[in-house]
Amino acid sequence: MTPPMVSFVTWNRLGLTARNLKALLETNEDFELYLADNGSRDGTWDYLSSLSDPRIRSRIRFDANHGPVYAANYHLSSRRKDQYFITVDSDVNIHCPNWISKFTEVFRAFPEVGLLGAVTKEYLNKYRQPMVLHRKGSACFLEIVNGFVEGCCQCLRPELIEKIGYWNEECCTGDMELSYRVLNHTPFMAGFNPSIEIDQLQYIPCSSCNAVEYCSICEKSERGGCFLIHERNYRNPQFRNHFRYKYLKFIRELNDGSRGAFCGSMHDEDSMVRNRYDLRSASENFRYYENRSGGS
Repeated sequence: MTPPMVSFVTWNRLGLTARNLKALLETNEDFELYLADNGSRDGTWDYLSSLSDPRIRSRIRFDANHGPVYAANYHLSSRRKDQYFITVDSDVNIHCPNWISKFTEVFRAFPEVGLLGAVTKEYLNKYRQPMVLHRKGSACFLEIVNGFVEGCCQCLRPELIEKIGYWNEECCTGDMELSYRVLNHTPFMAGFNPSIEIDQLQYIPCSSCNAVEYCSICEKSERGGCFLIHERNYRNPQFRNHFRYKYLKFIRELNDGSRGAFCGSMHDEDSMVRNRYDLRSASENFRYYENRSGGS
């Protein structure tokens, strides 16, 4: 099997990035790691440049933060046709060394499953939408009927990607719109893999950071100077409130049949030509992040 592509995007959380990339790279499983720095100002790029694991296939530093969808689709545009695609947010710490095998085990046992996520136990305990447990031997997953698969750590089957393409750049609502397309406009199921344990610690004190030699922040803090930059400039909730009408418009168009489930990306010119794509709306979304996220 072609090793899966793992997309790791980070922005101004050097302490968490160093902690969580260390855990990710401690697994001896085979994968291809693609790293993106969304214009950090805390020394993250110097740290990423220092890593020497042969599984790292790509490193890029964007000139500014264009938003999480822009970076994820940049990596997805390089995926080979038979590759699984995995996203891991910079605040995700994976505890089990065989986490990739745990994803692929479920996909092999359940060919009808297209999208799986890994979340914290706390998240699962608070999840209020219906879930159905499916089990075959040692493989199990929790099917979601409504709601969405949290985007912090996701794995997509290649056959699903052929049907849906990219995260939608015209509304940029990430896990919400992706899950809606999978559940309502493809034959695939989606859910959570409860056997993959993660945590999402939100800051590392400067005194405990294992990447302090790369840090360019003068403002030291028990919450971590790098996280303070992230916290002051984080704009995902504001973006979703401001542009919610774009998401609702996208859903209406899916449901009335005026557009299909496949979405193109500006990183893939052919996908823009062959499928409906609103470049003006997508560019407006990316500019929102560029202008408000404190890029370098």
